[in-house]
Amino acid sequence: MISGGLVSLREALSSLKPMEQKAAKYILEHPDKVVNLSVQKLAELAGVSVATIVRLSRSLQLKGFQELKIKIAADLAQTTREYDSYQEIQMDGSAASLIESISHNNIQSIQDTMSVLRIPDVERAIATMSSARKITVFGIGASAVIAEDFKQKLTRINRWCEAAYDFNSMATIAANLVESDVAFGISYSGQTEDIIQALTVARESGASIISLTKFGNNPVMELADIRLFTSSLEKSIRSGAMASRIAQLNVIDILYVGIASQNYDVNILALEKTRNAVKSSKRNG
Repeated sequence: MISGGLVSLREALSSLKPMEQKAAKYILEHPDKVVNLSVQKLAELAGVSVATIVRLSRSLQLKGFQELKIKIAADLAQTTREYDSYQEIQMDGSAASLIESISHNNIQSIQDTMSVLRIPDVERAIATMSSARKITVFGIGASAVIAEDFKQKLTRINRWCEAAYDFNSMATIAANLVESDVAFGISYSGQTEDIIQALTVARESGASIISLTKFGNNPVMELADIRLFTSSLEKSIRSGAMASRIAQLNVIDILYVGIASQNYDVNILALEKTRNAVKSSKRNG
């Protein structure tokens, strides 16, 4: 995606180092000015070094300041978008207001995730999983729901996939992985200790590591060979993992369809076989 500079800055802000954070705040406050500045001038105005601007760009998974400027310029050109436009959810609101605010936030989360999800990383994840002997998916709490969804999808196309939702199970599976396997760690915060430890074991076993976390630096993504990100700048803790969960499920659907399309005829046959296998449990309409 060409755009997404402002979303990336907002999402990564809390995980940046102090001087990078200072530069990021200046950029967020003056995006229209920044697109016309040299890296030297921006450093001067933000009160940081040129090296800090370079490090900030790399923390945003970008090649350099020029790429960040291009993304911000694209953001500013999209006049129909309102950044940071997540709505506060009123717990005592009407049904109409709940429909509006929750649906709006879910849509916003998917749109913002499109801005921070790098196409080359998605392609690498699909290729790596498609050629893997076995895929293991780790998730705790709300992320366990995402892990189970992915396992269910892959099982329907006859892919060997295991999912684990507690440390003992994750560590046991991780210890027996081999180089042709994939360990997929899902943690929105990227700070879940059980996921970090399980991926460490999987890495020591030689497996390829893929992570799905919120955008920004975090311990889970640092362990990964392939790093996938979601964005969800929800305004209130009362909205919990709602919009972020929708964004994660959207990425899971992208990965699943990508994997299924790699061997389309065989996978369609597997889907038909599984559909027929469970058909007896459903009433005819």
